[in-house]
Amino acid sequence: MIIKQLVEDIAKALVDRPDKVQVREIEGEQTTVLELRVASEDLGKVIGKQGKTARAIRTILGGAGVKLRKRLVLEILE
Repeated sequence: MIIKQLVEDIAKALVDRPDKVQVREIEGEQTTVLELRVASEDLGKVIGKQGKTARAIRTILGGAGVKLRKRLVLEILE
């Protein structure tokens, strides 16, 4: 799905080790969960100060979800 690629591209742009970025998509009936994994030293870069970067990514997913008529959830895993 194009949303998976979008999250992957955003994460790769933020981190020092883009080769370690993995996004797994779990399709549900009305919700799609995107699990984002990055290298442990890059976790702070993806989350951002006070979670602002993660919140921004989730906002983008929210807008895309409205267009696709689906709920998109981002989970950042260690």
